[in-house]
Amino acid sequence: MPHDEDHAHIDPASGDRRVAIAIWANGILTVAQIVGGIIAGSLALIADAIHNFSDMASLVIAFGARKISRRPADGKMTFGYQRIEIVAALINYTTLIVIGLYLVYEGAMRMIDPPEVLGWWVVILGGVALVVDTLTAMLTYSMQKGSVNIRALFLHNLSDALSSVAVIVGGTLILAYDIRWVDPAITIGIAVYILYLAFTEIGGTIRLLMLASPPEIEIETLIAAVTGVPGVEDMHRVHFWQIDERQVSVDAHIVVARDHWDRMEAVKSDIKDLLAREFGINHSTLEFEHPDHAHRDAAIFGHE
Repeated sequence: MPHDEDHAHIDPASGDRRVAIAIWANGILTVAQIVGGIIAGSLALIADAIHNFSDMASLVIAFGARKISRRPADGKMTFGYQRIEIVAALINYTTLIVIGLYLVYEGAMRMIDPPEVLGWWVVILGGVALVVDTLTAMLTYSMQKGSVNIRALFLHNLSDALSSVAVIVGGTLILAYDIRWVDPAITIGIAVYILYLAFTEIGGTIRLLMLASPPEIEIETLIAAVTGVPGVEDMHRVHFWQIDERQVSVDAHIVVARDHWDRMEAVKSDIKDLLAREFGINHSTLEFEHPDHAHRDAAIFGHE
């Protein structure tokens, strides 16, 4: 069955303002953390700064994608521009993976020879980062429920907030016990968490780009339901796809029985009503075939 799409609606202009605020907040924080990390000698702080920088870049990409996705369909993009948000999400998840792998490498190198770290700088800037990261996560939380693009941003922001907590804990341990290895250890922990989030979410984005069937719909059940409609003899060359994560579409060839051929429009109406009522599919393209001229041994899926 389809997902429940009863999500809180966010006005596009209001949503754009939230993303713009988050961009500025993350930009200022990134500069402060990089400078502070260099002064303090803290790789964990710089790692958090790099993560924040990736957030800022992701926010810029998402901001642009939101704008472009609202353009109406035209001769160049007959399906419209909504899928740009899926591309933006893929870019953002990919950058998370690259950053996570780099931080694991850097953290491992510093574990061998931990440098001196100024704990107070780490704690103070980690606290500032936590405030900004929490604010950014709150700005995007209500928007992420209906957008794969904004969900990628929210996960960026959430992971930042959690990594800021880890940075603060690390700075405190350095101040209290001068445990230098805790800084690169926390860096590796942040990186592993980043990789976990990215690999968990990127699969759904790739599915959308690959035009995979919606996972929430039981395809065999749908085909059985359609072929059970009075007048339908067969259903083949079926394609399920999504223009974005909210809109499911299907196109298929339908073989109509001889004694129902004169009521083809009624059969089509019955099928479309069934798709909308039982499976939440409101966009379907159906090609009808007479049994005397139907494609023989046609595959259920694909073009063969």
